[in-house]
Amino acid sequence: MVKPSRRREMAKTYVALPRTNIKLVCDAFVISETCYRYKPLLADENAEIADWLIRLTTTWKDWGFGLCFLYLRNVKGFKWNHKRVYRIYKELELNLRIKPKKRLVRSKPDKLSVPANINQVWSMDFMHDQLSDQRSYRLFNVIDDFNREALGVEVDLSLPSDRVIRSLEQIIEWRGKPKALRCDNGLHFESSFFS
Repeated sequence: MVKPSRRREMAKTYVALPRTNIKLVCDAFVISETCYRYKPLLADENAEIADWLIRLTTTWKDWGFGLCFLYLRNVKGFKWNHKRVYRIYKELELNLRIKPKKRLVRSKPDKLSVPANINQVWSMDFMHDQLSDQRSYRLFNVIDDFNREALGVEVDLSLPSDRVIRSLEQIIEWRGKPKALRCDNGLHFESSFFS
């Protein structure tokens, strides 16, 4: 797709040839005669805009178009249209390069150690699902890592921290205290009991 401005330039080169009619050339290049005769005004003002943009982007290298335009409009008081300023900004290729996100290189995590005896390490976590009537329920699971035995499962629509603490205390009373508890660092484990 050729822009109208480019088609106007091509039409002007053909009209410059001898024995050519403006109307026929405009019809051939699918532009109106008004478009053909259009002369852009305020070219010197465009140069002034370009000069300001270049000065601003060299002075403040981290300024993008938005800050440049706001400075020209609010601080300097110019009434230029943002579309016009942006068009010149793009023509000057002053766009800031978008920095790619830095990816953190993570080493492979250590394999989880397998305990040698029962009651050395327990794992605990929450699970959730939904009933047919769209109510969600939660499960609190405690597992012994040595033999993968489920020590406790609490199921309810809501499991507040008091209930979780009570469940752990019951398992400790029945099974004994573990040397370590393994869990993720989710918000549901934030409590004075675990700190």
